[in-house]
Amino acid sequence: MDKKILFLHGFFASGQCVPALSLREALKGKAEVITPDLPIHPDEAMAMIKDICDSEKPDVLVGNSCGSFYAQMAANIEGIPALLGNPYFMMTEFLKTRIGEHEYKSPRQNGRQRLVIDEKLICEFSEMEAVQFECCKDENKERIWGLFGENDTLAHFEPLFMEHYKHAYHFPGGHTPTADEVKEWYVPLAEKMLVQNL
Repeated sequence: MDKKILFLHGFFASGQCVPALSLREALKGKAEVITPDLPIHPDEAMAMIKDICDSEKPDVLVGNSCGSFYAQMAANIEGIPALLGNPYFMMTEFLKTRIGEHEYKSPRQNGRQRLVIDEKLICEFSEMEAVQFECCKDENKERIWGLFGENDTLAHFEPLFMEHYKHAYHFPGGHTPTADEVKEWYVPLAEKMLVQNL
């Protein structure tokens, strides 16, 4: 088993969230699924993703929500195929209405479950948002796929995705996929990417 997938979770999640665990379970024996806890600050998150790509050399990136925001950039920079689940390309929109203290929705390895959204964090995301598509390369238009929940009430960025990429898929779910939705929709597409070696 030499295939590797790097899964990038959503903003309030962790490497132990339901989509991460479901992906790992469904692909057991077929691919190693790496599921790190991403830092809250976008520059730190991208630095971690780059380090993991350099050391682990994943074959495919799979993201969800904010994780797909990162995966889109990392896929182009690192030249790795990516599956973007319900990508949230405008994280500042998401964060502006949620200023204050929150708790992560799944356990973090460091045991710290509280996080704070403030103006500084929003500014950091704003700076990254402004340049997120500057690293797009023509050769990656076929290698970065989008997967969109038909009942997603949070992210509505398929039109923006289609300005840059060619392959969009849909599933009858919401913003955060359930374990069953991961197995039914995310896993087959991730496996297809692994087999096609895009």
